[in-house]
Amino acid sequence: MTELRTPAAVWQEMRDGNERFVAGTPEHPRQDVDRRAQLATVQEPRAALFGCSDSRLAAEIIFDEGIGDLFVVRNAGQIISDSVIGSLEYAVAVLNVPLIVVLGHDECGAVRAAMDSQGPDAAALPPHIAGLVSAIVPAVRRVAGIPHDPIDPGALDSHEVGREHLRDTIGELLQVSELISDAVAAGTLAVVGANYRLLEGRVVEDIVVGEIEPTPAI
Repeated sequence: MTELRTPAAVWQEMRDGNERFVAGTPEHPRQDVDRRAQLATVQEPRAALFGCSDSRLAAEIIFDEGIGDLFVVRNAGQIISDSVIGSLEYAVAVLNVPLIVVLGHDECGAVRAAMDSQGPDAAALPPHIAGLVSAIVPAVRRVAGIPHDPIDPGALDSHEVGREHLRDTIGELLQVSELISDAVAAGTLAVVGANYRLLEGRVVEDIVVGEIEPTPAI
């Protein structure tokens, strides 16, 4: 059952699946009874995906994948935590995935909450929500160009804040996890940061760490 997959090949498969989803011609592959039985005692996912918990961000549907194809980790705003790091390290070290996709999206509620929290009359957030969105505040501040004073959330582009936060997330992932950064350096793993466009259904690549372009034939 084991099949050698390169980061480039896996990302191309995922891009192809997303194109089918965008076009409205999904194949819904590997979702039958035989596939379920095949995976009853083993899993060999093609990639790990770390994304936002938003109900519109169903990874297997967006990429037209099947049961067992993706090892998915999600929380609101795709915030790095010990449990996220541990889960992604498990995917790399134990399940041998060659690709991690970090997926943000437009109209993100966590991004909007982080922006609103920096306004001059911002109401206090519940403690656990405040702790969550605090990881997005540095991106808000950089986009605003205002390090400390209150900002006008309405003057900011939430898409730009989301992209900044996506890059922060990948930077933190590689900084915190030696296992993941070593795998990228060895060429056995790539990390792709991408944004999902809710209206059109398209995944737009934003940042790549590692090699995902096919090697030209000699």
